[in-house]
Amino acid sequence: MDINDFRTLSTVLVFLAILGVAWWAYGPSRKQYFDDAAQLPFQDDNTAPARAKTNTHKENRHE
Repeated sequence: MDINDFRTLSTVLVFLAILGVAWWAYGPSRKQYFDDAAQLPFQDDNTAPARAKTNTHKENRHE
């Protein structure tokens, strides 16, 4: 196995990885997730899903 075989194999593996990521991201099982995420900017703050409150740097600062 010389360097050209390694280059060919790595090119094929990277191509398969890209296809796998594209299939995962654009597959039909992710459609509902993306539709919900697309509507987030249009939701009212009162109807947005509740999130756990986390402390930010500004809240912890003692002035």
